[in-house]
Amino acid sequence: MEYIVEKIGMSRTITVPSKPVTLLKVVDAKVCEVNDGTAIVAYNSGKKMNKSIEGQQKKYSLSSEFNRFVTLEVANTEAGDLDLAPLAEAKILKSTFTTKGRGFSGAMKRWNFGGGPASHGHRFGRRVGSIGNAEWPGRVMKGRKMPGQYGNVQNSVKNEIVSYDAENGVIAVLGSVSGANGSLGRVKVAK
Repeated sequence: MEYIVEKIGMSRTITVPSKPVTLLKVVDAKVCEVNDGTAIVAYNSGKKMNKSIEGQQKKYSLSSEFNRFVTLEVANTEAGDLDLAPLAEAKILKSTFTTKGRGFSGAMKRWNFGGGPASHGHRFGRRVGSIGNAEWPGRVMKGRKMPGQYGNVQNSVKNEIVSYDAENGVIAVLGSVSGANGSLGRVKVAK
């Protein structure tokens, strides 16, 4: 079963020793249509509105706040509120979020390179250094670690569930989850 969640942030347990946890809030969602375990689910995300969204809202008789549609695996057998019961028995979640985008980054930041000496008389600094080979193969090999776009990619990680507050829809998972606080992602019950 899959759910749309919002990352609240990180905290820790009050046990001794304490454990780092990430808090995830399950976003209110409506199941519009169910086909063999997968469903079209509507949820609220921002203020975006256009004629295609309005048409979908009219088709499924949804209120104007539900302005995003996604296909998920759900426990529901018919349209209505999203069934959150599988989260109560879940032990492990697979979380998929978009990592923080860091733009065009140098090799030291992107790949954790050491860089050159910082003393007088050198011109190495934070550069990459030599990238190619001699006359053969006479080109830069594919996969060479170089400066470029860093972050802003999808990342999935499995986390153990520490606690689940069904009343508020907050899940506490052990360890960290990619993405900025307040970002939306999806979680899947892995076990």
